Amino acid sequence: MHHKRVGSTALRSWLVFIAMTVALSLIAWLVWSLATHRDILPRMNAVQSSTSITVGLTDAPDSLDIRTDSSPSVERALLGNVYETLVTRDDDNALQPGLASDWTVSDDALTYTFRLRSGLRFSNGDALDSSDVVWSLQQIVQHKYQGVDDLGALKSVDNPNSGKVVITLSKPDPTLLRSLSGRAGIVYDQQAATDYATAALGSGPFTVAKFDKGSSITLASNGGYWGDPSSAGTVTLKYYTDENTMVTDLKNGTLNMALPTSTSETGALADDKNFTVTTGLSSAKVMIAFNNDGNSIFSDQQARQMVRYAVDAKSIAASQADSAGELGGPISQLEPGYEDLTGLFPFDQSKAAGMIAYFAGGTAYFGTIDFVVPQTYADLGNTIADQLRSLGLDVNVETVDDATATERINDGQYEMALAVANGEHDAAAFGTDSNVYRYTNGSAQDAYANAMAATNDKDYQDRLRTFANIVSQDAAGDWLYTRKTVVAAASSVSGYPKNLTDRYLPLAGLSMK
Repeated sequence: MHHKRVGSTALRSWLVFIAMTVALSLIAWLVWSLATHRDILPRMNAVQSSTSITVGLTDAPDSLDIRTDSSPSVERALLGNVYETLVTRDDDNALQPGLASDWTVSDDALTYTFRLRSGLRFSNGDALDSSDVVWSLQQIVQHKYQGVDDLGALKSVDNPNSGKVVITLSKPDPTLLRSLSGRAGIVYDQQAATDYATAALGSGPFTVAKFDKGSSITLASNGGYWGDPSSAGTVTLKYYTDENTMVTDLKNGTLNMALPTSTSETGALADDKNFTVTTGLSSAKVMIAFNNDGNSIFSDQQARQMVRYAVDAKSIAASQADSAGELGGPISQLEPGYEDLTGLFPFDQSKAAGMIAYFAGGTAYFGTIDFVVPQTYADLGNTIADQLRSLGLDVNVETVDDATATERINDGQYEMALAVANGEHDAAAFGTDSNVYRYTNGSAQDAYANAMAATNDKDYQDRLRTFANIVSQDAAGDWLYTRKTVVAAASSVSGYPKNLTDRYLPLAGLSMK
């Protein structure tokens, strides 16, 4: 009897040991799987909102492929919503932590070390770690995806561990962090097989639930989002070709929010307590472009400066429906290096007339000035032409469709043109000797090179201001005004951005009471 009890006890101990071993092994496997990410379902945030919000926009993207489609429309729809970047921006365009919680920059500005947030995940449940960051940057460079032009100084990228990324540059690039808040900084899932043209897979607060090309994109709250969940359960981006129809749909309740290009269509809503019309700043600039080619009259600084005095930029900026205010230089109010340069060329037609007399033959020396104007700005083009004609100048206005106007400028087939500089950091065009304006000025281009060699942000912005002063005083162009952004929304809707919404539209905070 005694021996039987001993044997039974030993057997039970052995079975308990085996059970504990199996349990511990299972726990270890679960921990490993969660850490290395690939096959565990994403965690669910506590409560998913049932709120649905519909937003009206123009310029529908042809594709969801943010890697290859250069249009601002796909970037506006997906960046910050579906796709996230190492660094991000707030509504005033100031840099903020993104997927990277923080970063350090070496004294020589050649080494950037990023520390990733913990617990990052893509919407399919895959963990996002430093290997995804390295792979994404490599893909952008190797396949020349959108954003590659912002990585010209990239020498190498490494991940010493799963939570750290080190970027090494061949030369200082003070624009790198800002570039990493755009397409160059998007982190993709290296394990996923995705048809990027019709689907999107990112780490953001939304997923793409439906893409109806040319019509709408439905964003659904990402239940496994690593951060704070979106306030709305779904946000549908509905696209229009006519802004009047879009605003009508806002009034009748088909839309909860709309983003027209100006307040001209939303004026009637301003006094309606059921709606709120909010204006902000974009980085787009409406400007008179001069062809600085040697065969053009505007290769002469005096001729360019004459136009700047002759055109009443202040009154133009005050009268245009899409204007956020007079500009005066190549850097807009929310961009690094901005300085108010509106006082350099005050409206003074007497001074302009005296400058015309400087040329032999006076107005006859100018011949007929060919002025290319996009159809969108036909009225403004005629206003500018009339101000020049009042000085006796012969101006031929060529009104063409917007695409043709852009093509004419790119090909140098113009003397003077009305243009919209759409991109942030587009002042860089005047910093090289190869640009669509055929502008060359050694002092300006040296100043730009000096800014790009800065190893800290203060020096960078100070040097950009020096560069912008040179370019503006030389009248390389006539920057009339910065374009405004407009958000018209039902009064029950809140949490939307107001600035830069023509290119960047994060919607995670959008809610409706």
